[in-house]
Amino acid sequence: MYKLLRKATLFLLLSSFFLVFSFPFQTYAQERLQEIKERPVIVIDPGHGGENQGTLEGKLDEKYMTLTTALAMYEELCLYDNVDVYLTRTKDTDLTLKERAEFAKSVNADFLFSVHYNASVNHDLFGSEIWIPSAAPFNNYGYQFGYEFLTQLQEQGLFIRGIKTKLNDKGLDYYGIIREAAALDVPAVILEHCHVDESRDADYCDSEEDYIQFGKSDATAVAKYFGLKSSVLNVDYSEYPLKQIDNTLPVSKTLEDNTPPDVCIIELVNADYEKGNLCLNVTATDYDTPLIYYDYSIDGGITYSQRTVWPGSNTLENSYEDTFTLNLIIPDGSKPCVIVRAYNLFDLCTESNLYESPQIFMYPKTISDETETKNQEEEISVAEEEIESDSNAEPVISKQTDEHQEPGFLTFLEICLGVVIILFIILLISQTISYLGRKKRRRQRKKDSGENRNHPR
Repeated sequence: MYKLLRKATLFLLLSSFFLVFSFPFQTYAQERLQEIKERPVIVIDPGHGGENQGTLEGKLDEKYMTLTTALAMYEELCLYDNVDVYLTRTKDTDLTLKERAEFAKSVNADFLFSVHYNASVNHDLFGSEIWIPSAAPFNNYGYQFGYEFLTQLQEQGLFIRGIKTKLNDKGLDYYGIIREAAALDVPAVILEHCHVDESRDADYCDSEEDYIQFGKSDATAVAKYFGLKSSVLNVDYSEYPLKQIDNTLPVSKTLEDNTPPDVCIIELVNADYEKGNLCLNVTATDYDTPLIYYDYSIDGGITYSQRTVWPGSNTLENSYEDTFTLNLIIPDGSKPCVIVRAYNLFDLCTESNLYESPQIFMYPKTISDETETKNQEEEISVAEEEIESDSNAEPVISKQTDEHQEPGFLTFLEICLGVVIILFIILLISQTISYLGRKKRRRQRKKDSGENRNHPR
């Protein structure tokens, strides 16, 4: 009996252990840090408006783009059940940041989403990002939503610049809409969809259909965050698992980093001086935030390439490759001095050491090159012969006279014919005058003879 009791106890302990460690993880993965009301209230804020145009880039006007996206986001969210959705503006009107935050507070908003598009001073940044509050718990709410927002854009093909915070000189949130909303106990985030002034983002925002698509994508992210469902769209996100984080402290990887990457080193792998290939290993590390871009110079830092995504960079997972191989094509006849710059999440960079090539990259002549060179030499030789023959030739005037001998003979014949015609005309005129003279004399003789006949004797 005692042995049977021991076996039963052991069985219960093992079963309990199995149940405890097998099932709770799925439940934990679905936890929403923000307390969600039965009918959440969402406020959408189209950035800028009125005299505040925002980013202007060619035909692109940010205040119009944000309104189009926000209206599409509003219409899409209205298709979900048990949710109230508001817009801070529906027309091209001026609103202060404080007025926008106060409106959200007046409708008891659970969240304020400020819609924007991006641009950079040097027009060299690309990708999507989201700015969130710096203090918990709003930082944590912003991170959970931001993860869904950026995941939607990543699936569309955009590069993801990250979920970030920024502080002003007073240690408060830098962006006014976040700061004003937080003061009224409303969580707010800024959605930066893409950079309108960079070619790699331009294709994502060059039409009204693109702005509308962004709005629908934003609405899906909001629906996932709040666990909404829609009988019209036939979707249910009530059990959708959000990214899990600690609710008591701000997410460390979102906090502003004012230090550049800690390490950036390049070293030679191989160089093919005849084919123009230079291969370098690039190693870089940032202990606070992930690396997102790199660029390089082959002239010692005078000019740089456009920025390129750092290999393996994934700001949502806080990961990147420590080392990658950089293959460069070096122009013929040059001696490269290479520098690589590594950029972190907050666009701070660290320059690598200088790699200076020990010799010039000189491409050998190929068969086609030799043929081309030979043809060029032959052309030069022929040209020189023509110049020499021209120097020994008769004067240009004599040459031109010879060339026009046949046209001169024809001209002579034409002149002779002209003379004959003129002589014929003169002869004809002379004969006519002679004939008229004779006729006049005959009339005179007749008259004279008639007068003699009638004269009395």
